[in-house]
Amino acid sequence: MTACKEPTPAPKSPAPDEGAAAEAGLPDHDPKLARKLVREQGALLLDVRTPEEFAEGHVEGARNIPVDEVASRIDEIETLAGGDRTRPIVVYCRSGRRAAKAKATLLEHGFTKVSNLGGLADWCEDC
Repeated sequence: MTACKEPTPAPKSPAPDEGAAAEAGLPDHDPKLARKLVREQGALLLDVRTPEEFAEGHVEGARNIPVDEVASRIDEIETLAGGDRTRPIVVYCRSGRRAAKAKATLLEHGFTKVSNLGGLADWCEDC
């Protein structure tokens, strides 16, 4: 993969409601954090692009659940997270827009530690 640009800091995503867990707003668009969550904390890595996009290339170890299927596959995602809705989850797509939608859906369903990496190109080693 080619070198990636230095990410522009993004504001934390707002919690879906005032009662949401404080950790629901894990920082977004932070490749270093995303890699740390996956490699050191065992975060579930979700690619929310289409199966065709996923087949063209993806981050090693990522699971493909298209954004439009996230809500209907919550039980599967919970199983992938080991039954722990506090386990960190990192979501990504092509640009980050679909990942933001997936993050919001996961938060609405009680997952408390979700980070939007942004796009596939943001998963780089030299950021």
